[in-house]
Amino acid sequence: MYFIVGRCFATLGGQMLAVAVGWQVYALARTPLSLGFVGLSEFLPFILLVLVGGHVADRASRRAVVCCAYLGQILCALTLLMLSIYEVRRTWLIYLTLSVFGATRAFWGPAMQAMLPGLVARERFPKTVALNSMLFQLASVAGPVIGGFLYLAGASVVYGCCAIMYAGTLVLMLMIRADTRPKAPPEAGGMRQFLEGLRFVRHNPLVLGVLSLDLFAVLFGGSVALLPIFASDILHTGPEGLGLMRAAPSIGAALTAALLAVRPLRDHAGRAMLGGVALFGITMIVFGLSRSLPLSIAALVLSGAGDMLSVNIRGILVPLNTPDPLRGRVSAVNWMFIGASNELGEFESGLTASWLGTVPSVVVGGVLSVAVALGWAWMFPSLRRLRQLH
Repeated sequence: MYFIVGRCFATLGGQMLAVAVGWQVYALARTPLSLGFVGLSEFLPFILLVLVGGHVADRASRRAVVCCAYLGQILCALTLLMLSIYEVRRTWLIYLTLSVFGATRAFWGPAMQAMLPGLVARERFPKTVALNSMLFQLASVAGPVIGGFLYLAGASVVYGCCAIMYAGTLVLMLMIRADTRPKAPPEAGGMRQFLEGLRFVRHNPLVLGVLSLDLFAVLFGGSVALLPIFASDILHTGPEGLGLMRAAPSIGAALTAALLAVRPLRDHAGRAMLGGVALFGITMIVFGLSRSLPLSIAALVLSGAGDMLSVNIRGILVPLNTPDPLRGRVSAVNWMFIGASNELGEFESGLTASWLGTVPSVVVGGVLSVAVALGWAWMFPSLRRLRQLH
C-alpha cells in the first residue's frame, strides 16, 4: 500500500509540474518548438541513462534506488520554484532542470517496475496492476486540474506543492519494509550482462510487439505537448482549461482501469490491445479537428480509455514473462519505449507542428496511430492471437 500511495503522490506532483512548465514555457517563448524542447530535454538524459538504471536495479536494493531518485526530483522542483520566484525568463534554465528530472526517471522507472512483482503474490498481480493503474490515473486526473487552478496564484505555488508531493513519496517509500533486493543478482559479465534486457526483448516476439506497438502509437499520436497551444490559441481558455484538458485522458484511463480491476481481461487480450490503439488514433483525429472545448475533452477522455487497454496489458504481460534477475534490465527497456513514446513524442509533436501547423500535425498523427494498429496486427501475429495474459 505504501508503494501505491507513494506513486499517487508522485503522479500528482508530476502532473501539476507538467501543467506549470507547459504554460510557463509557452508564455515565455510562444512557439510550438519551445514546447517540443520540453519533452526533448527530459528524453535525452533519460534515454542515455535508462539502461544503466536497469542494470543498477538488478544489482542493488530497488527501494534505495527509488528513494535516491525521488530526492533528486525534490531538488528539481525546488530549482523550478526558485527560478519562478526570481522571475527568470531564460527557458534554457528550465530545460536544464528538466534534463536532471529526466535523469532521475531513468533510475526510478526500472526500479519501481521491477519492485512491484516482489511485493504481491503472483496470482494477485493482475488485479494489483489494475488497482495501481486506476489510482495512478485518478492522480493524473486530479494533478492537472489542481495544477491549472494553482497556477492562477503563480507558478511558484505549483512548484512548491510539487516539492511537497515528492517529499511525501520519499517518506512512503522509506516505510516499505519488504526486501526489494533482486532474488538472484546477475553475475559479473561486462557489456553482455548490461545489454541482457535488450537481448531478451529482441528474442521474445510477443513482448517486442507489445512494447513497440505502444511506442509508435503514442509517438505519432500524442498531442500532450501541444495542449497549451490548443488551450490558448484554438479553444481560447486559460491555465485552468489546460488543466482540464490534461486531466481528460486520465479520466478515461481511470474508468477503464477501474473496470479492468473488477473484470480483468479473460480472453482476446491481443485484439483488445490493438483495438485500444486504433481508438486512441481515431480520437486524436477528432480532437485535432474540434473547435469546441467539451468535444475536445470528450475526445481526450476516449483517447485515455483506449490507451489504458495497452498500458494494462503491457503492465501484466511484461513482468510476468520476465525472470526476476532480469526484471530491472527488461523494465529499463520498457521505460526506453515509454520515454521514447512520451517525451520524444512531445518533441516530434512540437517539430511537426512548426512545419505543418498545430491542427494538421495532430490529425496526421492520429491517422498514423490507426495505421500502426493495423500494421502491427499483420507484423506480429502472436500479438493478434494473444488470448489470455497468463
